[in-house]
Amino acid sequence: MRILICPDKYRGTATAGVAAQAISDGFPKSLSDPILIPLADGGEGTLDALGGSNRVSPVTGPLGDVVSAKWRIAGGQAVIEMAEASGLLLAGGPSENDPLSATTSGTGELISEAKASGARRIIIGVGGSASTDGGLGAIRAMEPLVRFAGVDLLVACDVETRFLDAPAVFGPQKGASKLQIQLLERRLQRLSEIYVEEYGIDVTALQRSGAAGGLAGGLAAVGAELVRGFDLIAEEVALEEAIASADLVITGEGRLDKESFNGKVVGGVVGLADRYQVPVIAVVGSYDIDTDVPDGMKTVSLVESFGEELAHTETTRCLKDVGRQISADL
Repeated sequence: MRILICPDKYRGTATAGVAAQAISDGFPKSLSDPILIPLADGGEGTLDALGGSNRVSPVTGPLGDVVSAKWRIAGGQAVIEMAEASGLLLAGGPSENDPLSATTSGTGELISEAKASGARRIIIGVGGSASTDGGLGAIRAMEPLVRFAGVDLLVACDVETRFLDAPAVFGPQKGASKLQIQLLERRLQRLSEIYVEEYGIDVTALQRSGAAGGLAGGLAAVGAELVRGFDLIAEEVALEEAIASADLVITGEGRLDKESFNGKVVGGVVGLADRYQVPVIAVVGSYDIDTDVPDGMKTVSLVESFGEELAHTETTRCLKDVGRQISADL
């Protein structure tokens, strides 16, 4: 059988690459080796999905300290994951973050370095940000913007949220209080007006412009294209061709819920597999029982199969056991 294993990350327990390999390790050598294509949706894991890092640069972190950010450049294309430079984890999580001062400056510094290194196409994966600065920090770090004439900037987004909705939607998970959210909303409103004045672009009307606290909108104001992260990554790794030639597709993620079918990896994989009538097994950490699962997709929950503790502390071993069980049922 031709088996394709193409999961997203299991946040906090396994990267997409580690998860794919663990499931594959459960298959006996007597079967043909599964094809592994780790995926992402534009958030964390985008860099790994598109080849992994081959550069590390010191940049301004979300709270102003210097951080070492991994990124990639090859063949004139650069891949940047904003969480490497401006991520919430770098700020110490929501309890240690300063939602009002957190900045995307480091992401802009990475974009500038990519351009200086010869990149003509720059993919920026946005997700997991500490900031709600509307991309202002990044833009200021990219100046003078005339340098980017002729450079394609592609922002891989994992949400559809619009610019002015970013504080209310994402502020709480970044540690912002209700009063801080209101202040951030006023800031973004004024910033959107400035973007119209300076660049002639009304970012408030753009889908996905609120991704990463408005970073997506800020980059759109200076000429970037906002795209669905899953679609971009799927095209880059030739996912559709791999699914079309497979007999079975195994995907997965940490938590399956209704958002899984709204531009995320599992929903995107299922949609492509349905096009070619290829069966799908989704191996997930846990799932929301109210989620409507598409016909033709089988779901395996690690929590149900192994218990919550093992599912979180021994994720790779659990995934290997699931791979072994799937192969035994073929």
